[in-house]
Amino acid sequence: MFPTTALVSLCLLAVAYGQQIGTQLAETHPVLTSQTCTAGGTCTTAQTSVVLDSNWRWTHQTTSTTNCYTGNTWNAALCPDPATCAANCAIDGADYAGTYGITTSGDALTIKFVTGANIGSRVYLMADDSNYKLFSLLNQEFTFTVDMSHLGCGLNGALYFTEMDADGGLAKFPTNKAGAKYGTGYCDAQANVLNWTASPTDINSGTGMFGTCCNEMDIWEANLNAAAFTPHTCSVVGQTQCSGIDCGDGDQRYDGVCDKDGCDFNSYRMGVKNFLGPGLTVDTNLPITVVTQFITNNNSSSGTLTEIRRIYVQNGKVIQNSNTNVPGITPPVNSVTDAFCNAQKAAVGDTNSFESRGGLATMGAAIQKGMVLAMSLWDDDEADMLWLDSNYPLNASVTAPGVARGPCSATSGDPSTVQSTQPNAFVVFSNIKTGPIGSTFSVTGGGTTTSVTGTSTSSSTGSAPTGGSIPEFSQCGGTGWTGSGTCIAGTTCVVLNPFFFQCLVQ
Repeated sequence: MFPTTALVSLCLLAVAYGQQIGTQLAETHPVLTSQTCTAGGTCTTAQTSVVLDSNWRWTHQTTSTTNCYTGNTWNAALCPDPATCAANCAIDGADYAGTYGITTSGDALTIKFVTGANIGSRVYLMADDSNYKLFSLLNQEFTFTVDMSHLGCGLNGALYFTEMDADGGLAKFPTNKAGAKYGTGYCDAQANVLNWTASPTDINSGTGMFGTCCNEMDIWEANLNAAAFTPHTCSVVGQTQCSGIDCGDGDQRYDGVCDKDGCDFNSYRMGVKNFLGPGLTVDTNLPITVVTQFITNNNSSSGTLTEIRRIYVQNGKVIQNSNTNVPGITPPVNSVTDAFCNAQKAAVGDTNSFESRGGLATMGAAIQKGMVLAMSLWDDDEADMLWLDSNYPLNASVTAPGVARGPCSATSGDPSTVQSTQPNAFVVFSNIKTGPIGSTFSVTGGGTTTSVTGTSTSSSTGSAPTGGSIPEFSQCGGTGWTGSGTCIAGTTCVVLNPFFFQCLVQ
């Protein structure tokens, strides 16, 4: 994710080193079912659950209800340093619905934006009561459905993977008594109580001396007006404490161990402004099924990640991702590859910190090892979410490639405005599935496939395939498909489901 702030901070160092468990409220994880599918499309349901991130929890003295942290300030007597703070303070169970506006029903998770004094939240998917579920998605696809029809400008309903430890740091830090059961161990590509400075603009956040960094795969960052998917890579392996230059803060953004910008694919930013939004090809007024495929060089889970592909399913249609329409990205593409990332960075004038930290191969290594699924709803005290849904940076020409990222105004994302005008905002994530390519989605209620090229859209309902040979992993058939049905030499057009055939090595 682009900015670097969170409710308390990106890394609460006391939680990383050790954290006691409070006894004021029992912790009960809301059940959220998920599914694992086979190549034939048969899916098995698991009784997974979600846990609230420890940064949102009540932190109080172990022997009383005295707050260790109030607003954006630490209690100096209880928390003069991380080790003392960890010994003195405990985190407690959560009232998910009442305090945080987090509810589940079957396979659906609802996260509300404002609930009482609480603003936003973040949860992780659990494999069991004490461990996060790890997703290893090379040569696999990840699918979910999202309803973001109640998220206006300045909000971000985010679903992403982070390279956290499955136990939340229990094994790594023996004094950590809370672990994944209480949502500890967060890390991401953006980088505590030591040298703590309260935020001058956000009553709930601040920054400290240390951060915790790791690879991050943003599957979905979106509101009604814009969406992006973005891999962020790091030069370190696994969750790593950083300080100073390595955290890449401020003017040292591109000197840190992690790529904070990432290689983003935002259709609006890539020149296709009529693809995703209210009433558009991908209609954000309605639920959207989002499919993300992680393609490897040898079509196996042991290969090197070479491409991240995006497909949408809505209203009985399989909708291919939009092609780029930006000068300098030639030919137009609709997926994330190293070639796309390099071309995009050059075309829009961004620093290519993604390539310098290993690109997709590094991202793939983290995915192969297994990553934790996070889901959140937040506003942005640092950059007003303009990097997602408006013109950004503000001092650049709006006609320059890559500056226009969405239709929202430059003042729309101010957190105080967002909180006062959209207190009832919420996002619903549901129908989480993983499985082999083509196994996790199907289409009902019609057979129309819509394709988008540049700024024009077209749809058809099943004329005979036309065109020449197409590359490995590309679509080659299915209900409504009108492109080529001929794969390049060495690959075969394989029926994955009635609506999606793909060129694969057999």
